[in-house]
Amino acid sequence: MQQSFIIKNPSVLVFLAILALFTLGVTLLSEGAGAGFISTSFIKTLGKTLCLCLIAVAMDLIWGFTGILSLGHFAFFGLGGYMIGMWLMYERTRLIVVESLSQSEIPATTAEITDAIGHQIFGVVGSSDFPLIWAFADSLFLQLALVVIVPGILALIFGWLAFRSRVTGVYLSILTQAMTLALALYLFQNDSGLRGNNGLSGLQNLPGVTASQDMVSLWFFWGSALALGLGYMLAAWIVSGKFGSVIRGIRDNEARVRFLGYSVEVYKLVVFTLTACIAAIAGALYYPQAGIINPAEIAPIASIYLAVWVAIGGRGRLYGAVIGAALVSLLSSWFTGGQAPDIPLGFATIKWVDWWLVLLGMSFVLVTLFAPKGIGGLIELWTERRTPDRHGADLGPDAGALREQEAQQ
Repeated sequence: MQQSFIIKNPSVLVFLAILALFTLGVTLLSEGAGAGFISTSFIKTLGKTLCLCLIAVAMDLIWGFTGILSLGHFAFFGLGGYMIGMWLMYERTRLIVVESLSQSEIPATTAEITDAIGHQIFGVVGSSDFPLIWAFADSLFLQLALVVIVPGILALIFGWLAFRSRVTGVYLSILTQAMTLALALYLFQNDSGLRGNNGLSGLQNLPGVTASQDMVSLWFFWGSALALGLGYMLAAWIVSGKFGSVIRGIRDNEARVRFLGYSVEVYKLVVFTLTACIAAIAGALYYPQAGIINPAEIAPIASIYLAVWVAIGGRGRLYGAVIGAALVSLLSSWFTGGQAPDIPLGFATIKWVDWWLVLLGMSFVLVTLFAPKGIGGLIELWTERRTPDRHGADLGPDAGALREQEAQQ
């Protein structure tokens, strides 16, 4: 009887158990549950951290296991945020407009309501007309579908063009970075239909929901934890089977895998598109907790940071990607939030708000030089040093061979 991949990979079960205990502990200590030990703002920080862990898993799948250093996956992350942000902003504005116009003695027409919504949303860029890309903004179901469809189609087209041309290595990384830069520059324009540099704001307010922000932040935290758990299981299932063996072969020796008859381009395209969709789902959960999204979030530097997180955690190890993203995200919030105490040196004062990026860069260099396998590699090194426990397993290749207990007599 074939064993499930979870039984063959107990680390997945361990990860899910830790994630479940962490989620339960944070919930019980939150303000929304009444304990009040963890503030609502920190709940949002933890929820956003879980979303960053999810995109780190996607990055590890495309880079750590397939060998494609994509410097554009934060573009898909941002697109997912924009897709859900369009519905959040439209519906919230619609409710405000309808309530305002209901006070008039003459009932407003549908056209008047639409014009008022458009003026409220796009007045900041000197327009009141809805662009074509907002055609489905009034439908939550369709916008949720677009969270996956839009980034997925972009990744599919870009990947097909790049992989069929057999662009590899640093050239492919440059192409993905160029795609991200082009998208960010386009979104900065006021006529892009997404409010240019102003972006979409007020996303933390769920339309029609009267619950407090304490509870809303917990809902998003739970959703982020669930998405991370499912995403981790999906990635672990992919890499544990034949598909995972093939993509690791592509990473190690692409020419040999192609010689064996495998369609390398198809495997690359599937992984690239799938990880783009996972990144988009992470972004759709992240930005309602952040409350705002603008084109600066899609800048190429964000995708470079993502690669740094995975490298620090240990690429080629799914749990390493999670550790790296969580560690860097929480430390970044601590250092840049002014919580880290300044260090006076007499002639100067080290302010961590200014020096955090320098510290992050130094950490990346040190990990690359002295721990190339990252934090996950250090964990593996520790586990490998433990005494193997075979529980009387056969020491020889055949059943009934000399057993451990017999060898010790």
